[in-house]
Amino acid sequence: MIRSCARIFVSLFVTVSLSAQTFSPGKSLIGFSVENSAKQIALEQRFDSSLKKENLREWMKRMSAKPHHVGSPHGKENADFMLALFKSWGFDARIEQFDVLFPTPKTRRLELLAPEKFTAKLAEPTLKEDSTSNQTSEQLPIYNAFSIDGDVTAPLVYVNYGIPADYEELEKRGIDVRGKIVIARYGGSWRGIKPKVAAERGAIGCLIYSDPRNDGYFQGDVYPKGAWKNEFGAQRGSVVDMPLYPGDPLTPGIGATKDAKRLAIKDAPTLTKIPVMPISYSDALPLLRNLGGAVVPENWRGALPITYHFGGTDATRVHLKLEFNWDIKPAYNVIARMNGAESPDQWIIRGNHHDAWVNGADDPVSGMVALMEEARAVGELAKTGWRPKRTIIYAAWDAEEPGLLGSTEWAEHHQIELRNKAAVYINSDSNGRGFLGIGGSHTLEKYTNELAKDVSDPQTKVSVWQRVRAAQMVNGSANDKKEARERADIRINALGSGSDYTPFLQHLGIASLNIGFGGEDGGGSYHSIYDSFDHYTRFGDPNFDYGVALAKVGGRATLRLANADVLPFEFMNFADTVSNYVGEVTKLADNLREETKLMNQMIADGTLLAAQDPTEKFVMPKAKTEVPFLNFAPLQNALSKLQASAKDYQTAMKNKSPTAQKSLDEILYKTERALTRREGLPRRDWFKHQIYAPGFYTGYGVKTLPSVREAIEQRDWKEASEQILIVAKTIENFAAEIDKAVKLL
Repeated sequence: MIRSCARIFVSLFVTVSLSAQTFSPGKSLIGFSVENSAKQIALEQRFDSSLKKENLREWMKRMSAKPHHVGSPHGKENADFMLALFKSWGFDARIEQFDVLFPTPKTRRLELLAPEKFTAKLAEPTLKEDSTSNQTSEQLPIYNAFSIDGDVTAPLVYVNYGIPADYEELEKRGIDVRGKIVIARYGGSWRGIKPKVAAERGAIGCLIYSDPRNDGYFQGDVYPKGAWKNEFGAQRGSVVDMPLYPGDPLTPGIGATKDAKRLAIKDAPTLTKIPVMPISYSDALPLLRNLGGAVVPENWRGALPITYHFGGTDATRVHLKLEFNWDIKPAYNVIARMNGAESPDQWIIRGNHHDAWVNGADDPVSGMVALMEEARAVGELAKTGWRPKRTIIYAAWDAEEPGLLGSTEWAEHHQIELRNKAAVYINSDSNGRGFLGIGGSHTLEKYTNELAKDVSDPQTKVSVWQRVRAAQMVNGSANDKKEARERADIRINALGSGSDYTPFLQHLGIASLNIGFGGEDGGGSYHSIYDSFDHYTRFGDPNFDYGVALAKVGGRATLRLANADVLPFEFMNFADTVSNYVGEVTKLADNLREETKLMNQMIADGTLLAAQDPTEKFVMPKAKTEVPFLNFAPLQNALSKLQASAKDYQTAMKNKSPTAQKSLDEILYKTERALTRREGLPRRDWFKHQIYAPGFYTGYGVKTLPSVREAIEQRDWKEASEQILIVAKTIENFAAEIDKAVKLL
């Protein structure tokens, strides 16, 4: 929807946007004096002038020429290639190796035994239009990493997206998945949540398929004619339980070095409890077509040419057999450093991963080559005698795809030094044609808005900031449109999980950003053999214009942080965001109270039963306990203190021209540490951050004020009350750190 509508609207903003990109004499960037702002803008113009999109094309063609999954020969070849380049650009570069668990399949069998016989192909065919799709001997087959071994035969049940709400619907229909195999479609949550919830409900196996409604012909022409997933395409991916902890399942909390103490595989808590495998919609169709039982609700129906049924009867039986090689494989992180001239112990870290499930032109090479060109241009600046004030570290992570293994092991191994020295981590991943997306710490929101106004969109020539705002005004919700008109800054997204910022932000409390372009490049090649150079150069970013745009955004983000007189943290936007979160959890409790009261009343007076079709089975749900009135006063009082401290800092900075103060910088970047708690979140102590976390039942999707929000969602009123006090104290501690900065000013 954004693709077509935004382009119509965006022309209205050309004059405004272009004027916003012109630096006015006397204007200062956030964190810079007027004089140093002018120098920084001049530096960025030199940086821009040296960017060459032909480098991105050449590097992508080489790096995606062969499959380069964890432990593959081409994965090591790519790491060595990048290492040599970073060294040639003037960086102090090295490879840091970690040894991680990475299972690969040795047996995959899926059969429909009744009412008809069918054996799934579990393969993607070679296409003449895709020159690397024939590398079958080097490709990882279609599978889910960190599924356990299993050999199960059972009736099949369709569970929609396989999230908790879907199982509540099944219960109302009298459908029990205990002892059965479930089939879920991709979407609605991160893939690892689907087998997790299925196992909790008693299922003995799980299949995940790509429905064409989500990323196939319902969205557009399929590959090779168009960008979207064809009938044979399948999404590989990890199903490790990352909401418990990411990284190597055998070394939680410590780096997976050769001599690290490892858990036994049977004791690793993040492995699935049941076997799970992804399949194409070609392989899913015979299974779904043969399901009986009631017809599913409208919002459960995909786009396959069938009537979707729940199944669950003995008439449809499926056999699933999986066996894996449980090997320890080397992961090669390429780490390139340029020491700061004035504050070498303040680190600005910029990362992107380099491993892929197969050839990975889009995910991750499109982002990796943009980072490389950014680093090359920084190296060109250094060759003229320039040096950053703070240390810049570029990282090419390995083993991200199986569960953020490379970055997590590096962060855990260096955690003491990182807690002391890391100021900001900036991440990217896949990149394509479309709109700039930014997520991250809201203490950096105003800063990211400023730099996004200084980069032009390659297609429309307005600023990338203005193009996002145009899309928000045209396609956003009523609240989005109101904010676009009235709020000076565009809100950045809160970060859940799914890429390499996770260990930095949510485990170590390092302020982080995630940046990238997309939205107009289709999504059908994701984690398939068709994520190739041929696919990307037709549909992703054919001229690599958005790769250069990402290099400009990432370059500005890195260079301004590295060069600022004072690190550009700002707290008014953060206070505004936390105010929204406090309002949301308060409203969540109020809404749940009203919903519970209404539902219990409808159960008691027969209204719910009367609305059901008498010819279909319906199981009356039990009445739920009433929702008490929780005391949110501690959160509201802490928020008031945060707002006052943020305003004091804003006033102090307005009255004082930025001057380099290492002690002030250290207070500022360690404010994010104050948002963490050593004990972590309930039932998952690896996640320390009290404001942002991946949801326990969403995986990638963020939960803000997670301990309070999830306690309310799970109807644990005692825990909700306890966590309100804990989070309130965390916010008060954060405000106290801001007060330290105010006193220093």
